[in-house]
Amino acid sequence: MRVIFLGTPEFACPVLKAITNSTHEVVAVVCQPDKPSGRGNKVIAPPAKVLANELNIPVYQFAKIRVDGVETLKSLNADIMVTAAYGQILSQEIIDICKHGIINVHGSLLPKYRGASPIQQAIIDGEKTTGVTIMKTEAGIDTGDMLSYAECFIEPNDTYGTLSEKLSQIGANLCVNALDLIESGRAVFTPQDNAKATHTKMFKKEHTIINFDNTAKQIVNLVRGLNPNPIATFSLNGENFKVFEAKAYSYDGTEPNGTILVANNKQGLVIKCQDGAVEIVEMTAPNSKRMLAKSYLNGKSLQIGSVCNG
Repeated sequence: MRVIFLGTPEFACPVLKAITNSTHEVVAVVCQPDKPSGRGNKVIAPPAKVLANELNIPVYQFAKIRVDGVETLKSLNADIMVTAAYGQILSQEIIDICKHGIINVHGSLLPKYRGASPIQQAIIDGEKTTGVTIMKTEAGIDTGDMLSYAECFIEPNDTYGTLSEKLSQIGANLCVNALDLIESGRAVFTPQDNAKATHTKMFKKEHTIINFDNTAKQIVNLVRGLNPNPIATFSLNGENFKVFEAKAYSYDGTEPNGTILVANNKQGLVIKCQDGAVEIVEMTAPNSKRMLAKSYLNGKSLQIGSVCNG
């Protein structure tokens, strides 16, 4: 079949590559516009665009696909569209363009974790398993009928980055199989049980702040779930620190939550929380690069007794 692929981040790339290696033809890739990134605000192309260019597939980047993309998508004469973490809501007019509609590669076991951040939220919630669902896109957010799914264990050290990579590989295989089933007329779609649905949010800056009134496990899961994007944070003396790795630390003192208990290059950085403490293992300090907390404390000092997020 002729396929229009809509996807933007790294998660989309294995799916795109798998389709191009199948019997189906990707006639175009649609992704989000290039965006400035990093301290220098250098404009960076999204991963799906980079891969599409390597594969010599035409790329389209619509600021608002519902406004700018309709006629272009119609002109491609595709049989089906595939979305994988594209990043924009599609109108009914776009959903109706192809005779086989649109299927979506979603990073959860629907109807659980509908929405923009299913992989991150599953880790933050401490789930032991998650998976990928292939579903038919409709006007609601991840409410369409399901074609297939596959489960995946969440390992204790998985981050959003590592789990996303595993799920994208699973999704790639599921997607190609789904396209084969649809082309042959053997696809069977099953409605979701809306009563079991849960929803995820788009993470904003305020959602990244570590709450030291939470348990060590909750804090560690937040750090894992937001690594590598958008990154958990805490503030100290009006400056922001980004946290890439943390672990539980046994402690039974009565200091206020958020209090710095240890800060040296031998034991690292330890901060009081609800049921003990957490050790900040890897972080980025203000005007510094990403490094182990112990390495940072080899040349810098943080005052014992200071309260974070205070």
